[in-house]
Amino acid sequence: MTSTPFPFTAVVGQDDLRLALLLNAVSPAVGGVLVRGEKGTAKSTAVRALSALLPPVAVVPGCRFSCSPGSPDPGCPDGPHEPGTATERPSRMVELPVGASEDRLVGALDIERALAEGVKAFEPGLLADAHRGILYVDEVNLLHDHLVDLLLDAAAMGASYVEREGVSVRHASKFLLVGTMNPEEGELRPQLLDRFGLTVEVAASREPDQRVEVVRRRLAHDDDPAGFAARWADEEADVRARIVAARELLPSVVLGDAALRQIAATCAAFEVDGMRADIVMARTATALAAWAGRTDVLAEDVRQAALLALPHRRRRNPFDAPGLDEDKLDETLDEFGDRGDDDPDPDPDPGPDGPGGGGGRPPEQGPEDGAGDAGAPPEDGPGEQPPSAPAAGGAGERSAVRAAEPFRTKVLSVPGLGEGTAGRRSRARTEHGRTTGARRPRGALTKLHLAATVQAAAPHQRERGRTGRGLVVRRDDLRQATREGREGNLVLFVVDASGSMAARQRMSAVKGAVLSLLLDAYQRRDKVGLVTFRGSAAEVALPPTSSVDAAAVRLESLPTGGRTPLAAGLLRAHEVLRVERLRDPARRALVVVVTDGRATGGVEPVAQAGRAARLFAAEGTASVVVDCESGPIRLGLAGQLAGELGGTAVTLDELRADSIAGLVKDVRETGSRRAA
Repeated sequence: MTSTPFPFTAVVGQDDLRLALLLNAVSPAVGGVLVRGEKGTAKSTAVRALSALLPPVAVVPGCRFSCSPGSPDPGCPDGPHEPGTATERPSRMVELPVGASEDRLVGALDIERALAEGVKAFEPGLLADAHRGILYVDEVNLLHDHLVDLLLDAAAMGASYVEREGVSVRHASKFLLVGTMNPEEGELRPQLLDRFGLTVEVAASREPDQRVEVVRRRLAHDDDPAGFAARWADEEADVRARIVAARELLPSVVLGDAALRQIAATCAAFEVDGMRADIVMARTATALAAWAGRTDVLAEDVRQAALLALPHRRRRNPFDAPGLDEDKLDETLDEFGDRGDDDPDPDPDPGPDGPGGGGGRPPEQGPEDGAGDAGAPPEDGPGEQPPSAPAAGGAGERSAVRAAEPFRTKVLSVPGLGEGTAGRRSRARTEHGRTTGARRPRGALTKLHLAATVQAAAPHQRERGRTGRGLVVRRDDLRQATREGREGNLVLFVVDASGSMAARQRMSAVKGAVLSLLLDAYQRRDKVGLVTFRGSAAEVALPPTSSVDAAAVRLESLPTGGRTPLAAGLLRAHEVLRVERLRDPARRALVVVVTDGRATGGVEPVAQAGRAARLFAAEGTASVVVDCESGPIRLGLAGQLAGELGGTAVTLDELRADSIAGLVKDVRETGSRRAA
């Protein structure tokens, strides 16, 4: 790994990504950037390169919290700061690892010294390091919920609080939040999604000439990083100077009433929630004008601001594709536009970026330029191909049908107490939740159980020579609080796509039910997988993933027809779980079998299905059979299958949250009987 970053101006193409980053460099009040895209599209490369373009930061000498000399934080733990000389340091980009601990993010307080001496011995965390700089989270969609909550609090209040049993430390934490993510690996919580001012979608170019230029620049940089950076030094200096000039111009930019009306009308037309979108659009349009060297905001600035600020705010559920209807956007801008005092000239003089300077596209010229708009340097290697869709062909196959309207489902949970990744489905021992007891800490103390600590220290006060009012506490006295919360599970769907399920109305209802369960899995932070069976075999339509979007796409295109190899479907699901336990042993599984219970094809298909089902029962795997049998005559085969699995059976109607009560109770009781 080289210490010389790839130059920002050498990134080929990705205009929207570079523009969004530059607008935040001009006006940090825009609120950060979320970069969505496939692997190897220079998401991280561009973000890391931005920090080299930012102006240096003036700080109070010796302050670990980067207080500004002109207006130091009155509550700074290193303060109060006396007026004095300032020092400059480069602007920071702090990376938050997905697996970081809470103490690493917010800082650590020495509990032992706090209790025994009343001293606030505080070690700053990443939120302190990122103050007045960039906080970068790669794979932000995989960030644990408790870290997301801390980020939301800091972003909302501009400060970070560390509180442990009545002892608290507060420090300023205002940062530019930049996140990158691959949507195939799961979506973001809506609360965090809304905290990003802008969002951009990136993808690799499909033009051979453009891809050639990407590879050429990447190889040149890897062979001689310092020499490559030197060849782009002039372009870097030009952009750096332009950022400084735009910052100085920004206070003089006028956002007229006409532009404000267009912003408000656009947000209303696209039915975004709240008022944050209006504010972000206004700030973005103003930054666009400053970046273009103008003091007035034009309609094209408003249009570009909408394309960057609204796509992630208008989504209604995780399966809606992001993006804006640009025809509708243009109609709204035309309807509420005003060719009055705010925009008197329909063809303004060219600015630094062409006619009107709108859009503020970053420059693409350079010593090695010649490919025009291209993809970006690959940084993650070749992308993996998605799992193949269910094989087409076969006797009696019917084309895919659309899913019925999803609905809110009952809560399906795994019985017992787990220790998996934090989520919202099943009971588990977690770092957050209600306190249920205390234990000696294993490693660093993270959650103090005060009563248990005092109880452990109290009998030894005389022998430790206690004379004053303070409690003499030793490290061996400290007790970690044990807490119970919720975990996310692996929800593995095993879907019958055979001819017995092929009636269009029936299969539409089945897909609607599975889609509803996928929505529930998204909200509960589960991983999901999809196994389908029909004809003569079963296949893994989607390996376990955090992306419920991908599962929904596979489900939508699922054809039906042929025999019902139920045993093959169960055996394939059993193999998926075996492999997944090796990868993630702490994550418990919930198997949801969607079938009418019939088994055909092969030798003794019903007996084979029974033997396969008993494998799950023997391992104690939680399971639910969604009974899709319909009609006046019911054979009850799905119920028999549930018995073999050691789980419970529910009908499609019972799956709805507003139908017959007691489903969760049934699942848990069945699991308890199985454990007994």
